[in-house]
Amino acid sequence: MTRLLIAAALLLMLGRVADADPLTIRTGWVVATSGYSPLPLEKKDLLKHYGTSYVMEPQHFQGTAPQLTAFAGGQIDIATIGYSTFALAVLNAKMEDIRIVADGFQDGADGYNSTAFMVRNDSGIAKVEDLKGKVVASNGFGGAYDVGMRSMLRKHGLEDKRDYSVIESDFGHMNAVLLERKASLIIGSMPFLLDPEMQANAHKLFTLRDAMGRTQMIVLAARQGFLDKNRAALGDFFEDMLAAFRWFHDPKNHAEAIAVAAKVTHQPAEQLGRYLWSDKDFYYDRNGLPDLDALQRNINALHDLDMIKGDVEVKKYADLSFIKEAAQRLN
Repeated sequence: MTRLLIAAALLLMLGRVADADPLTIRTGWVVATSGYSPLPLEKKDLLKHYGTSYVMEPQHFQGTAPQLTAFAGGQIDIATIGYSTFALAVLNAKMEDIRIVADGFQDGADGYNSTAFMVRNDSGIAKVEDLKGKVVASNGFGGAYDVGMRSMLRKHGLEDKRDYSVIESDFGHMNAVLLERKASLIIGSMPFLLDPEMQANAHKLFTLRDAMGRTQMIVLAARQGFLDKNRAALGDFFEDMLAAFRWFHDPKNHAEAIAVAAKVTHQPAEQLGRYLWSDKDFYYDRNGLPDLDALQRNINALHDLDMIKGDVEVKKYADLSFIKEAAQRLN
């Protein structure tokens, strides 16, 4: 009997140790300076719960579509996905348990940057209608910028294949695509837009805001079962992430924050400092709250362009309780 009691006590102690192990949260990211990327791990002094209730394992993806595959397969716990990818998660992947949990970033908010669609100065293109018969460049069919571009061209009576052709390019090669005359219109993204050759030889024809209004570009998403199972640890996680986010966006920390970003991204601090975490950057909500009304409009635009075949009721798939609690803890 004594041996049985000792064995039971040992099992109980082992169970308590196991329960005390921090939760590993696997986060997906595309751009190091947005989302819950490796950046906060460079400032662990801001993460008061890290290593106690949770640890974070960031995983890099080339885009949000590959993230969806990993997310659906259970390889990551929190994904940073675009609005078009979110719609596909609901309609194609049948992820009825997906939940929007926080803001990623927003394009076209008052006083902040909106992505520019660029043409060459010598192209003779002065208005959208002048793109008829031209080649335009997209970073991928159905992506947020692609939808904005097609929406703008449709507003001006232009339709893909009938009135213009589309080629694809990654952001790093967009400048060359335009300047080498392989396309007449490209997406001008930071920091590539700051290249002196682009500044000298190209100009903005329209912005994503002109095309779509305010755009909820990226949201953070998790699955309901994961949220329900790990509420306490996730409460600590979101508090720490929001604290780190506010530190990086605080003007008084700008120089140090830019130095951290330069270290992680391997880009020159001088270049990053020209736009990152300023009014030349995208809008990031201080409390981590996405604009669900904008997100609904963005997904409706996908439907209007026949890129999705069903309707998505955005607010049905939102659980903002964690990020709201995090803001309350910090305020």
